[in-house]
Amino acid sequence: MAKLESLSGASGAHVFLVLWKAARPVESYAENSIIGLEMCGSDFAVLEALLHKGPLPVNEIGKKILLTSGSITVAVDRLEKRGLVERRAHGTDRRARIVHLTKEGRKLITRAYAQHAADLEQLASASLTTTERATLISLLKKIGYKAAQSEEDAA
Repeated sequence: MAKLESLSGASGAHVFLVLWKAARPVESYAENSIIGLEMCGSDFAVLEALLHKGPLPVNEIGKKILLTSGSITVAVDRLEKRGLVERRAHGTDRRARIVHLTKEGRKLITRAYAQHAADLEQLASASLTTTERATLISLLKKIGYKAAQSEEDAA
């Protein structure tokens, strides 16, 4: 196991560098988990959001997976062409469209997400104890919240 970083070496820049370096291979690992689906990560994320949150307007999908509405629209277009999602009229807002999983889309993402989650669990459990995972989640949320808050304050 790697030695713990000394307190003097834990500058903000070092925290960022370690986080950034860790994120790249973890992201690659996650992307490799969905490679057989012939879709990009944003398409998978749209399907996953719809699986877990139910039908959503395009702008809400974007908020859930942190992509712009333009990027979400392009992803939904691709998924719709594949017959995995469909846009339906909103019940009360005639201008809005709600994105729903099709039967084929639900079948695909249910199976794919189960495998994806198992792959990620394998990585996490091989690397960290349950306590370390809980601590890491808490710390990442804390720093992410602070960064988001700083962006909002600057706007």
